[in-house]
Amino acid sequence: MAWDEWKQIKNDVAAQRTDSMRLNQLAPAAGGGSTPNLASSPQKKQAAAKAINEDLEPDVERDGKHATESVTAVVKEFGARDGHGWDTSGALRKAHRTWEQQVKALLGRLSWEKHALSKTGIDLQNDDIGIGSQLAPPSPIDNY
Repeated sequence: MAWDEWKQIKNDVAAQRTDSMRLNQLAPAAGGGSTPNLASSPQKKQAAAKAINEDLEPDVERDGKHATESVTAVVKEFGARDGHGWDTSGALRKAHRTWEQQVKALLGRLSWEKHALSKTGIDLQNDDIGIGSQLAPPSPIDNY
């Protein structure tokens, strides 16, 4: 590769970086890069919170209980009866404890997400009111 060719490639890359880093231009017609499926309306957020509340959380709890019952039965079946048992019993018990912790963490996360979706509109509205009151000119009735 000749020196001139290398220099041209460097200049082309630098020009591309400059074009992509330019901040003083309008956003593309399709939008500023946000995803089209973003649930940004209050109705979509409430629908997502409702889906978590009515579908996801009950399903995770139901399936978690079913798995607990199944594993408990297997652990009991493989456990020691006459002083001897299978190593599988203890291993399953230990794995199931870890799995239960993960289910509990998932339920906690779902609950947190549901709460966050429900209160986002209120938080944004409170922020708007607070900023508006800070930017508003003083009123003569503020001192009364």
